[in-house]
Amino acid sequence: MEHFKFEDMNISPEICQAVLDMGFEEATPIQSQAIPLIQQGRDIIGQSQTGTGKTAAFGIPCLERIQADDRRLQALILCPTRELAIQVSEEFRKLLKYKENIRVVPIYGGQPIDRQILALKKGAQVVIGTPGRVMDHMRRRTLKMETVQMMILDEADEMLDMGFREDIETILVKIPEDHQTLLFSATLSPEILDITKRFQKDPAYVKIVRKELTVPSIEQYYFDVREKTKLEALTRIIDVYMPNLAMVFCNTKKRVDDLVESLQGRGYFAEGLHGDLKQAQRDKVMQKFRNGTIEILVATDVAARGIDVDDIDIVFNYDVPQDEEYYVHRIGRTGRAGRSGKAFTFCVGKEIYKLRDIMRYTKTKIVQQKLPTLSDVEEMKTNIFLEKIKDSIQSGGLTKYVNLVERLMDEDFAAIDIAAALLKHNLADVRTDDLDVLEDINCDETNLYGGDSEKMVRIFLNAGKKQKIRAKDIVGAIANEAGVPGKALGAIDLFDDYTFVDVPREYLRDVIHGMKHAKIKNKKVHVEVAKKDKQKKKR
Repeated sequence: MEHFKFEDMNISPEICQAVLDMGFEEATPIQSQAIPLIQQGRDIIGQSQTGTGKTAAFGIPCLERIQADDRRLQALILCPTRELAIQVSEEFRKLLKYKENIRVVPIYGGQPIDRQILALKKGAQVVIGTPGRVMDHMRRRTLKMETVQMMILDEADEMLDMGFREDIETILVKIPEDHQTLLFSATLSPEILDITKRFQKDPAYVKIVRKELTVPSIEQYYFDVREKTKLEALTRIIDVYMPNLAMVFCNTKKRVDDLVESLQGRGYFAEGLHGDLKQAQRDKVMQKFRNGTIEILVATDVAARGIDVDDIDIVFNYDVPQDEEYYVHRIGRTGRAGRSGKAFTFCVGKEIYKLRDIMRYTKTKIVQQKLPTLSDVEEMKTNIFLEKIKDSIQSGGLTKYVNLVERLMDEDFAAIDIAAALLKHNLADVRTDDLDVLEDINCDETNLYGGDSEKMVRIFLNAGKKQKIRAKDIVGAIANEAGVPGKALGAIDLFDDYTFVDVPREYLRDVIHGMKHAKIKNKKVHVEVAKKDKQKKKR
């Protein structure tokens, strides 16, 4: 099956750029086959599973056909559930990123109908809805079908399974005879075929057969992160696992370039690979990766095709892939030639649904894992350094340095103090002052809230109710700046000018470090560990 680049298809520059921003470098099989046929005005029967890119397959030609200066309803998309209606609506909005004056309105049960009526009265060229709520608006005449030019049935098999056949037929009868009907379904039951015979004209049949792909025996994990903490999460994991070679997959070329720049700025040996690079540049990057000159290769799915490197330790899905097959191809870069491998996926918000589709498709479990804390990173780096010291002792050749130690001992310094001072000096980049909070606050741990036996430590913020700060503002700031999940936090006590927050001891350094330059409601806040005497005084 030939894959088309969107630039080479008959798509407007605005939609094309929006598609590229969404991460699609090239059309998926369903898009490659369906878009040209829909552009020709043909009715379509599209048989494909969820996750094949079918929303863009009908969304792109649908939006291209909309007349922006006509505020009447021109396209109606029926979906089985409110969740799918919202998902399709969000994708349509992304496709319209560079187009103006085209309004998309989702309508579904569970949302106040008055709000939907108001939105429809303002004019909507595209309506995405569930059959029951569409019927409701038709009865109220807030949805008029006389001007519909394109009718799309998404996941038709699901709608019939849910008992919507009568509603669907009632809606289709009201559509003008001169219109285009697109039907997408994972299966084609006799009921669906009956609908196609009654309501479609000489439909083109597009079927995408999913390959039975076997997921290699790779340890697969995902991390629940926020978009702005992805870079910090990536570098922490790299610092803990110390891979010799790692691949990081992004959905867009721009993301690859931005991430490479950020990683290089932090001192990592990283290079990027994407479709804009010439073959000579690609070959040069791959040679560096193979010989270990660079440790991290950041790539898009298209650019990574044909890469054959056996000793990749870890694959990162910096972005959840748009297609399940891409996921399998990505993680298959590690665990080759009998070696073990790990795959880590960063999941933001609703992307968990996409990840669940991937799990269903691949019939594997992707296990959620907690992000390593700064303490974990520190411990790992310290252990690596101590192993190097052991190796140096065992390999010998230390006479010159023994003499230096003896000179210091002659000045009445103890050998153990000399060793400790050398470790402190050499581990300065690991145990930084701003992370070593329990020492820097000049207090005993037993004076901290909760003491040694408790898992929570109370922190103090110099902002409160007078600054109109709410508990959720503090939770959001800590989650954003420190990468600490909001549900992990304990009690939040808000006062007029200050706030106390209970933080799990394991996250303490992350919070102190992450909030060092943070702002809440545009106010720079100071964060420190609260002592019991300070709490008594404040209360």
